[in-house]
Amino acid sequence: MRVKLFSTATPANLDATLLAGIVLLLTGFGVVMVLSSSAVEEFVAGNGMSSRFLRQGLFAALGVPLMLVVARIPSRVMLGRLSWLAFLVAVILQALVFTPLGFEIQGNRAWLDLGFTSLQPAEVAKVALCVTLGHLVALKGERIRDWRHVVVPIGLPVAIVIGLAFLGHDLGTVMVLGALVLGAMWFGGLPKRYLAVVIALAVAGAAVAAAASPNRVARITSFLSGECDYEGLCWQTSHGYYALARGGLLGVGLGNSTAKWSWLPEADNDFIFAIVGEEFGLLGGLLVIALFLALAVVLVRIWRATDDPAGRVAVGGVFSWIMFQALVNIGVVLGLLPVLGVPLPFISSGGSALVTTLLAMGLVLSIARRNAAEQHARGIARSGAPAARSVRSGPSRPAPQRKAPR
Repeated sequence: MRVKLFSTATPANLDATLLAGIVLLLTGFGVVMVLSSSAVEEFVAGNGMSSRFLRQGLFAALGVPLMLVVARIPSRVMLGRLSWLAFLVAVILQALVFTPLGFEIQGNRAWLDLGFTSLQPAEVAKVALCVTLGHLVALKGERIRDWRHVVVPIGLPVAIVIGLAFLGHDLGTVMVLGALVLGAMWFGGLPKRYLAVVIALAVAGAAVAAAASPNRVARITSFLSGECDYEGLCWQTSHGYYALARGGLLGVGLGNSTAKWSWLPEADNDFIFAIVGEEFGLLGGLLVIALFLALAVVLVRIWRATDDPAGRVAVGGVFSWIMFQALVNIGVVLGLLPVLGVPLPFISSGGSALVTTLLAMGLVLSIARRNAAEQHARGIARSGAPAARSVRSGPSRPAPQRKAPR
């Protein structure tokens, strides 16, 4: 299969252009914010002040071309039998977390040590679930309305991926995966009675996962009661509030945050939105939220323009994944939700998360390109039919007469 990066055969598409522009804006802004929020901590750790920024920039420089390459691959290929290969790779990587290659961070066993870098397999699993669910729903067709064609063929792969994340005690990732599956199936047309059952199981599973960790129970209890130890569980959230309050309307300026001076844990990751609010103020925070809302609108437009069932499920899954993750991250920083350890897409530090998110955007771009090509073909067919009739019904031109030779 040949992939042409700069082919002009596909007609221009507004949705694809808007999607690529928003993604590039968020990615570029995220790399800048990683530099601003991590420089102090890297210096204290004895590293170069720009070391984490350079890693994030490297992953961005890798992820953006990959997004463009994936956008040129026909979506039928990725949403076909190739989806099972992606699912198999994701499950193997998730299983390797429980081998000596895996390691824990803050009680969550969710990373692989590859020597030159680390990898979070659950991020790969998100992309794999989008393409696998799309393939399965398209394969089942109308039979998806029969629960027997949902529980095992679709429920089993989902249970494997979420179960492995659950065994690693990563509640935030489990919630994101659950939202991805629910959104993909809702956008894919799964009957509401089945969705209600899945939602009930998801809520029960989240409650069990939260109850299994004393630290999570304490965080949720303190959040619900409003009583929290400032120097204990509420240290991170309190300093997130202070950062937002200090930012005011216009912010203190890029690089001038004080919360990142070892006051705010995970300033470059889970709480990077607090640094955005401090350095760029309320207007900067609202601009970031507006970009995510614009991204949501474009994704819905692409979903509405997609006729292929597999493509509709995949776009719905990507939409649910990105929007739910952004909603939870910003909600935690604003104090609307308890701390769950969910990064902000495109902006938080993390190479595997950034690359896989850009790959998902490449998948959506490929679907958008296919939509544009199909709409273009239908337009040509509609405009070409009357022209053909007019040519046939018009007067025939006399054949040119040849002069007799002298």
